[in-house]
Amino acid sequence: MSKSFIAKIEEIILKFTKPDYMDSQEKIDDFLANKHESNKPIKNSFHSFDFNGMQVFTFGEKGAKNTIVYVHGGAYVNEINWQHYIFCLLMSRRLDAYVLAPVYPLAPHHKAAESFKAISDFYENLIQNHRNITLMGDSAGGGFVLSFCQYLKTIDLPQPDHIITFSPWVDISMSNPPYDNENDPILGEIGLKEIGKSWAGDLDVKDYRVSPIFGDSSGLAKMLIFAGENEIFYKDIKKYVEKLKRDGIDVRFITGEGLFHIYPLFPMPEAKKAFNEIKNEIR
Repeated sequence: MSKSFIAKIEEIILKFTKPDYMDSQEKIDDFLANKHESNKPIKNSFHSFDFNGMQVFTFGEKGAKNTIVYVHGGAYVNEINWQHYIFCLLMSRRLDAYVLAPVYPLAPHHKAAESFKAISDFYENLIQNHRNITLMGDSAGGGFVLSFCQYLKTIDLPQPDHIITFSPWVDISMSNPPYDNENDPILGEIGLKEIGKSWAGDLDVKDYRVSPIFGDSSGLAKMLIFAGENEIFYKDIKKYVEKLKRDGIDVRFITGEGLFHIYPLFPMPEAKKAFNEIKNEIR
């Protein structure tokens, strides 16, 4: 099945706006060295609250049927954006969901271990008062969710009811070359490798807490994973799904034929189909 005309147009736009630091060693080094950190809360029209110093955006009502924790993507260096806000708002309305999106600490000023502590405390508090919990994330946020669910086993906290990820970054070591940098209009191997090292901090880049593909996935919750066929992560995600199946996990893997990274978050017909799959998963 060929991709829609809208998807083709969006892909062209993405190619023109691809961050230059993704394909240049010099530019990624400069980007990480000069990345500004703001300690001020993000301001917009959406409601948020403070949890132990971490801003958490909320969408929908607390008494909704479903609770979704959305961990945003951005290669662990970029903050939550309008694309995430709108998607979370749509989920709250269409899935009868209370959606919470934590603004977790990011590289290069913060490391994975710090964010694990922040999200662990948040999740432990959440499960005391909410039901039908889904952990969801896109790109780096998807990778974080998959690592975090493995980590839950080590701190004796229960698994969520569902795990849903879009184009998860499952191997920050990027140890399965060659990677198709040409066809991915958003990401590049050079930039990702350096960002991965920064995010890992003192952890090895193959530690499961930053690269879930190297961890123990046994006992994880039911999963739904999306990936675009033309994205740089596709073969790593496919490899991870095969591992999940060997570990006995109930996982559905949906491939967007000819599509790009995190395609379910874009306004196009293929995303509508993906949304229906999410609805069927958590209803």
